[in-house]
Amino acid sequence: MSDPPAMPDPSPVVWDENGTPRSPRFDDVYYSSAGGLAEARSVFLGGCDQPRAWAGRSRFVVGELGFGTGLNILALIDLWRRTRPDDGHLHIFSVEAFPMPAHDARRALAPWPELADLADRLLAAWPRRARGFHRLAFPDLGVTLDLAVMDAAEALETWTGQADAWFLDGFSPSRNPGMWRPQVLTGVARRSAPGARVATFTVAGAVRRGLEAQGFQVEKRPGFAAKRERLEARSPAAPQSPGAPKPRVAIIGGGIAGASLARAFRALGVHPRLIEASAVGAGASGNTAALVMPRLDAGDGPIGALYAQALARAADLYDQTPGAVIANGADQIEVGPKDPSRFDRIARSDLFEAAAVDRLSPAATAARLAEPGAVGGLAFRDARVVEPAAVLEAWLDGVDLIIGAVETIEAADGAWRLIDADGREIARADIVCLACGLNAARLAPDIPLTALRGQVSLAAVAPPAAVIGGGYAIPTRQGLLFGATHDRDDADDGVRSEDHRRNLDLLATILPGLAARLDAADMTGRAGVRAVTPDFLPLAGPLAAPRLFILSGLGSRGFCAAPLRAEHVAALVLGAPSPLPAPLAEIVHPGRFAVRRNRRLGRSAKVQVVDPT
Repeated sequence: MSDPPAMPDPSPVVWDENGTPRSPRFDDVYYSSAGGLAEARSVFLGGCDQPRAWAGRSRFVVGELGFGTGLNILALIDLWRRTRPDDGHLHIFSVEAFPMPAHDARRALAPWPELADLADRLLAAWPRRARGFHRLAFPDLGVTLDLAVMDAAEALETWTGQADAWFLDGFSPSRNPGMWRPQVLTGVARRSAPGARVATFTVAGAVRRGLEAQGFQVEKRPGFAAKRERLEARSPAAPQSPGAPKPRVAIIGGGIAGASLARAFRALGVHPRLIEASAVGAGASGNTAALVMPRLDAGDGPIGALYAQALARAADLYDQTPGAVIANGADQIEVGPKDPSRFDRIARSDLFEAAAVDRLSPAATAARLAEPGAVGGLAFRDARVVEPAAVLEAWLDGVDLIIGAVETIEAADGAWRLIDADGREIARADIVCLACGLNAARLAPDIPLTALRGQVSLAAVAPPAAVIGGGYAIPTRQGLLFGATHDRDDADDGVRSEDHRRNLDLLATILPGLAARLDAADMTGRAGVRAVTPDFLPLAGPLAAPRLFILSGLGSRGFCAAPLRAEHVAALVLGAPSPLPAPLAEIVHPGRFAVRRNRRLGRSAKVQVVDPT
């Protein structure tokens, strides 16, 4: 038995005598008792001139302050699916400091059966309540939703998108003044596209004056039901043009990085070509099983937040991929003297969903692993063990795949030519994304990547639950995979018998009873070469050359890190809102090493998170 889990956060919802959801924190209702859906359509959709505002647009971005029950968003998606432009994509950025649990949202949305199919889909993917950004995507509808669980001012400061329309739907300014303070309205203006529209139910003088102070043209309009007036506002700048044609995108590399990029681009309506030198999954992504776990050595700081968000997104995507998941959950045990206090801090952190991380006592760990004398640990509910082949097959299904080794990349006529060793052109593209691990350093200059050889061992025994310590042990479809070695500057992918012994020694540090029953001579294995950076963090973003991007340096966390980082790269390529807050995007920006070098030399430099290509 594990220690008692932390109690989940209480729901921010109570229900009045009419069955209307109400916030006890702000003593206000989530929607009008006169008709929440009609209010959403009148005040917000009508107030932002939808659907006419997105006619002919390939991309339209809506920002919302006050996600609440999700009713406004459902009304928006319902209108979008009925009036969506050809190949149009709707991006939604919503903010909610106190998200409600799914069961309360289900009750709140039940009065509108005309939205039942959409409500069911939203509720099935209901965002986590941990602090940070949470992405939900509905590619068949051309909809992507990013929910920021945090204070509105912080969310607007860290989001890198630009909204064409804003729904300002916080609780009443008199009851929730923090949502409407000047700092928030400044953030709305800063994150508005030219010609952006703003709609809100309130006509409070502070809100009207605040919007006017930010340069919006503000007008009073007839209100909904008993409310006499509401506000509409508009940026005086001319709206953006419908946008350029979708670019031709080439991805080099057929491992988890390349497959994640292909999936991310296709979700945004762009169909890339993928070039792989030999075979899909031939490199470090070709093991029979992969552990999806966050990096914990960073604790609960920004790097911890980066991996917590990556784990949540990866778990959601793998759960949606048929045949991908081998096992749910994994235990990380203490291996160093600093781990007990660090694990205590992580278990208390708000980076993870309440009860998603369980602090384990030594007795609880011993019982879970069936190993006496165990130390304490952490149980991660959202960790996964996945089958790489199933993931790659699903995410690359239907992708235009070219087998060929890219030797060089040359600029030509505003595009890129991908050329093989014999000088033949393999492909031509407007955008090239390097997702080929260590080989990326050969194709583009000044990429700080080094080799990290890793060999895993396989044994045909009944596998335990997934566990990680100094090494790791995970189930496969046929038995047990464990290891792995970490040899810097070693690019040999041959299997070594002595490394099975090393892996067995690693296994003995976490599962000594199991290790004692195995013989290194009976093992098979596989070696792969991972690409790592000097700070052991990924490279995800634009390179110095225009229209050249990279997703590499994933190390041993590729199946955790790649899916979300790929969505970030695809967003940068296409000028769409990124799922990463700006501070986390800076952590993985490929230019960070040049910035640090310039600082050491006393030069001024700053990472540019969004590349306009």
